[in-house]
Amino acid sequence: SFVELIGKTPLLAATRFGKKYGANANIFAKLEYFNPGGSVKDRIAAAIIQAAVESGELQPGGTIVEATSGNTGIGLSAV
Repeated sequence: SFVELIGKTPLLAATRFGKKYGANANIFAKLEYFNPGGSVKDRIAAAIIQAAVESGELQPGGTIVEATSGNTGIGLSAV
């Protein structure tokens, strides 16, 4: 399902970046744009809905109202 794909994003070792800037550590980047909705906001949308269902605040067929014009709204709509 769509929700099961959320968070299964690759981790990129940014070795050239670290070498370029003399980092004395391993640097990694989580590629959140690989989430189904294209954003890290998919994670928060799934968490918000899961918490609302578990607490009983959101029932099957219920309505979610979110004042957004960005990726959070896209994530909520997709989930």
